[in-house]
Amino acid sequence: MKSLNRLTEEELERYRRQVILPDFGPEGQLKLLNSKILVIGAGGLGSPVLLYLAAAGVGTIGVIDGDVVDRTNLQRQVIHMTSDISRPKVESARERMLALNPNLNVVTHAMFLTQENASEVISQYDFVIDATDSFDAKFLINDTCVALRKPYNHGAIYQYQGQTMTIVPGTACYRCLFDSMPEKGDVIGPLGVVPGILGTIQATEAIKNITGIGQLLTNRLLTFDCLSMQFNTFSVLRRHDCRCNLSI
Repeated sequence: MKSLNRLTEEELERYRRQVILPDFGPEGQLKLLNSKILVIGAGGLGSPVLLYLAAAGVGTIGVIDGDVVDRTNLQRQVIHMTSDISRPKVESARERMLALNPNLNVVTHAMFLTQENASEVISQYDFVIDATDSFDAKFLINDTCVALRKPYNHGAIYQYQGQTMTIVPGTACYRCLFDSMPEKGDVIGPLGVVPGILGTIQATEAIKNITGIGQLLTNRLLTFDCLSMQFNTFSVLRRHDCRCNLSI
């Protein structure tokens, strides 16, 4: 996508409400329009992430997912419609994003992230969002982003709860939280709104990273419980023996 150095009249009108924000301005919008963000997973977390990044005007949005839409997805994966059942999720997501903002460049990767393709796919983007639901994928995303020195946001949900943190070169990473893969439990939930809450936070972190506004959730883990509506932030220390130290 060609680099832009000024906003068109149409772009000024579409993005006016955020362009007039303090510290954001036309410069912030241009950074978004010239950015490339990869969303790994087009499910519960990926749905709000993709929609809000599309609405915000991220110029190139990549979405990778090898799954198809299932009826059981519709309770929380709000980017997909009933008519999309059995369609590839990346196609359904792309259609909805372009309906919202036809000026986007949406790149679809109709496959799952694997050891074989992770570096090739992730290296094409400026920022990565982990919207997956498996520990295998989360460790793969972390290790690949750390090795490539790519900033990314981690997100995870369970039943009524969610957690997220942002990792950039020089900060604590996902392996600083979990040295080894936790045991896999039964899939229970989540409540449909939980990925919506967390996904909007993940999209916010991506926008902050690209535009340079605010303070990222680096070296901090944000957690929430929607039953009590309590949000907490915990410090995360870098482990001296972690690969995120070795990659510096």
